[in-house]
Amino acid sequence: MLVGLSIRDIVLIERLDLDLHKGLGVLTGETGAGKSILLDSLGLCLGARADSGLVRHGADKGQVSAQFFIDADHPARLLLTTHELDEGDDLVLRRVIGKDGRSRAFVNDQPISAGLMRELGELLVEIQGQHDRHGLMDASTHRQLLDALGGNATRLQIVQGSWDAMRKAAGSLAEAEEALANARGDEEYLRHVLTELDEVEPVENEEAGLAEDRALLMNADRLAGAVSDAEKALGGTDGASARLREAERALEKVSEQAGGRLDGALKALERAAIEAAEAVESVEDAGRAFIASPGKLNDIEDRLYKLRELARKHRVTVDQLADLRTSFAERLAAIDGGDAHLAGLRSAATKTRDIYFKAATDLSASRQKSAKKMDKAVALELPPLKLEKATFHTVVESLDESAWTRNGADHVAFEVATNPGQPAGPLTRVASGGELSRFLLSLKVVLASTRIAPTLVFDEVDSGIGGATADAVGERLARLADDTQVLVITHSPQVAARGAHHWRVAKGAKGKQTITEVTELTPEERREELARMLAGATVTDEARAAADSLIMAQTNG
Repeated sequence: MLVGLSIRDIVLIERLDLDLHKGLGVLTGETGAGKSILLDSLGLCLGARADSGLVRHGADKGQVSAQFFIDADHPARLLLTTHELDEGDDLVLRRVIGKDGRSRAFVNDQPISAGLMRELGELLVEIQGQHDRHGLMDASTHRQLLDALGGNATRLQIVQGSWDAMRKAAGSLAEAEEALANARGDEEYLRHVLTELDEVEPVENEEAGLAEDRALLMNADRLAGAVSDAEKALGGTDGASARLREAERALEKVSEQAGGRLDGALKALERAAIEAAEAVESVEDAGRAFIASPGKLNDIEDRLYKLRELARKHRVTVDQLADLRTSFAERLAAIDGGDAHLAGLRSAATKTRDIYFKAATDLSASRQKSAKKMDKAVALELPPLKLEKATFHTVVESLDESAWTRNGADHVAFEVATNPGQPAGPLTRVASGGELSRFLLSLKVVLASTRIAPTLVFDEVDSGIGGATADAVGERLARLADDTQVLVITHSPQVAARGAHHWRVAKGAKGKQTITEVTELTPEERREELARMLAGATVTDEARAAADSLIMAQTNG
């Protein structure tokens, strides 16, 4: 709940520190005293738009801080954790506005955006008034409120999960259909290209080997000549091999007389002769590889030409042709098997759609049931609020399939008719200012169990009413305050008498400046304020007696 509000240099407020309490708190004062300044100041801490006109004349900046005490499991704490912000024991929202209109927002003295401040504010305080365009006045919230009243959280989660699955399946089907349509548009081209590639049958990393063979064959004549010369030098009767054998035989004839001195030479000649023979054999083998083959060279050059021509045509390298062939073959295979694939995706899309429809239908039935419960409960609240001729209706309208959403297949709206025979219409279009405030109060009472914000603020909820109707308004405000904090700005003594805490807002003077002051009233001061509200400018003993009667009646009640 809101436990403290500190205001510095906002409009007519120079310095104000309010300690706030549980239960029903009322703020009273004459028209123009500055009650709206308090709401504007609180709104700043809840993320409302900043305006340089709010800064008090003569001040460089204005500042408002709102201190809250919230439970450990309140959604505001989860929001702080999500944004990696220090929670602290209490939660303090602070807004600073410069006279140039620029503003800064803080939570527990950590800078945040105005948007995040607004998110936090919506979780902490509900400000309800006939001029407010949020909360119940925002038709987009009606579905959420009805679901909360009907306890539809689990049903809604099932609908949202099935919606996500349905959209995913529909997306997969649409992508596959588009891909298949595009592929079929290219099918003739794909088959033509694949036929060309199949005729050539490209092999990975083939170009380098072909180029090497081509270079070898192009130099075959020169290489063969060199081999022939080598053969002549090594072979024949005058070749190196024959001369080595001749030298070896000459030494063998006299080796016995040499006393072993020729053994080393003989062994060396033997080895040289063997290696010379091996050299002859190797040269002969090489020579056979260099025999000119014009046909083979033509074949290699023809293949290289075809491969390189295809590569240029498809703007790839020769080594990428094999992968290109594989890719085109896979695309054609996908076309050939596309209908079966699409059939599976269509089946999945239909199945997920049926699951969503079943879940949404179950949710719709629960909403219809909750709507009847809500209409009945609101109808009981209207007569005491002098709206006995009015009717309230929760519309749960089925949507066309094209308008289904993640939140179901229904449009939910609160409609009212203020007079018999009058067609029902949206709250904001049908009800007058005073009627609207009372409708909103009745809805707040009925929806009390669905609230997230621990603090409710009502502005002019008693506008244009008095007597028994005002007393009925006060009774409902007090009932709401049994389990939450309620703050109400009121001109009605019947409403004010219900307050557990009472503040008076009044204008005063400080030097030549007019300032707004807020005072928490003692029991005696409260009696005097109620008497003023009853009697006007001149407070009489009769008015004081009437104030006592009001206080006594509320105490006994």
